[in-house]
Amino acid sequence: MRLSRQAIGSVAMKEFIHIYRDWRILVLLLILPPVFTLIFGYAFETTGSSDVPALLENRDHSPESDRFVRQLLTETTFKWRMAQKIGGRPDLLWEQVSAALIVPEGWGASLKNGDPIPLPLYLDGSDTNTASELEGRIQESLGVFQKKQLEATVEGLPDEVIDLAKKLPVAVRKEFVSAMSQWTLKAHVLYNPEERFIDYVVPGIIGIILQLLTVTLTACTIARERESGTLYQLMVTSLRRGEIVIGKILPYLGISILLILVIMVVAGWNFHVQFHQPFVLGLICLLFLLCSLGLGLLISAFSRTQTQAIQLSVFFLLPVFVLSGAFAPLEQLPLPIRYLSECFPLTHFCRAFRLVNLYRAGPGFYSGDLVFLFLGAIATFFGAALLLKRLQE
Repeated sequence: MRLSRQAIGSVAMKEFIHIYRDWRILVLLLILPPVFTLIFGYAFETTGSSDVPALLENRDHSPESDRFVRQLLTETTFKWRMAQKIGGRPDLLWEQVSAALIVPEGWGASLKNGDPIPLPLYLDGSDTNTASELEGRIQESLGVFQKKQLEATVEGLPDEVIDLAKKLPVAVRKEFVSAMSQWTLKAHVLYNPEERFIDYVVPGIIGIILQLLTVTLTACTIARERESGTLYQLMVTSLRRGEIVIGKILPYLGISILLILVIMVVAGWNFHVQFHQPFVLGLICLLFLLCSLGLGLLISAFSRTQTQAIQLSVFFLLPVFVLSGAFAPLEQLPLPIRYLSECFPLTHFCRAFRLVNLYRAGPGFYSGDLVFLFLGAIATFFGAALLLKRLQE
């Protein structure tokens, strides 16, 4: 049975009129996407910590400790507050700081006698990522200071020692220099050479905003018709189920495509995110939109009221936001949870989007994700049509 374009257009026009008349939906569609893009973008533009409140106590007051303290105060990771007497274990919660560093008495002298005293560092471990980052920054600062001390020590050696060193075999001198120098790596960052976190999370921002709006709004379409009593009037007309489903989807599909363009413009203009292979990215976004709209329509056909539709939408969206790899690699999740995340359309959207935009990958790398999104769209549309058939019976 062929579907009528006129019938689909009539249902779509009816839905457009409803969107236009409901100012709450207009606010959601016109204001939230750019606002959310800016909020998420600023939140994930950089991953490094800065101006972290911390306590610093110098109990040594030696020339070495004073130089180290001055070096710490010039760095931007911590916003140090000098303390007079921290005592034993500092109360980070009471002091409202995330770290406390103590330079103990005799630390400067211990650097000269060959037995350096470890610096006590207290960290807030409630956020494990931040705690490890702050420890690494302190260790990095200590390494810079140690290198400066080594250079000063070598420059201060007497001429007799320098003359004696020149008499050593060349191989021994080279080995000594190598042992005294800091060994380094020469890293080559591929695919995201500037290491901008915003470039990684842009697919997640786009996907979350679209899925939040499409699933929530379309989930209320049929439920709204059922509550107002117009659904049964719609079902007894000559309209086919497929025409109703497609007519309900078309307005939100057109609006969602416009929202994608708005989000990309905001991300490109404000955060300088570059988008490559736009036609392939457009195909990925289109399949994801169809799958998300189908999910919302399926929820709507299954729900009896708009409240129930929103509750089911939230129940579906909450785990998706956390387990889809939108803001963190899936490799950080346990293996069973990773298998569960493969059931979410947002997972495949983010993976395919990144493969195209960051890796410049070919179709062989993301074709499986496109197939999943395509089959998901078909399955949800047919599911919604079958539920409508039951309602008609």
